[in-house]
Amino acid sequence: MRREYPEAPIVGVGAVVIDGAKVLLVRRGHEPLKGEWSLPGGALELGETLQQGVVREVLEETGLIVVPAAIVEVFDRITRDEETGRVQYHYVLVDFVCRVAGGTVCGGSDAEEARWVAREELQAADRYRLAPFTLQVIEKAFRM
Repeated sequence: MRREYPEAPIVGVGAVVIDGAKVLLVRRGHEPLKGEWSLPGGALELGETLQQGVVREVLEETGLIVVPAAIVEVFDRITRDEETGRVQYHYVLVDFVCRVAGGTVCGGSDAEEARWVAREELQAADRYRLAPFTLQVIEKAFRM
């Protein structure tokens, strides 16, 4: 199934990986959101459970092995073509709070960069520019 201008929504998974007062962020290497900081994650593959998908995506993007603990949030991310109004991207995303079980942080397949970010740094408007909803999901995970 193609991701841009899909015929149906695509299921995706995201990881809020927390280590003390830090959260793991990646700088996206591909559209959508190329160059922007976000949570690691991506599209579920056929035959994969949600938990298997989040573990695979985090490993591919960050080099870390994680264990999903609980679902933080489920939501839609829909982007429309500005000229036509047609749906350009539509993901149904399931975000998990995860803990690290091994590995070393490094930018991987779909990520230009991966790094631990202190909770108080997340609000730095000029540095990470996280979407307000992403910040809400991260804060919810910290409270879990």
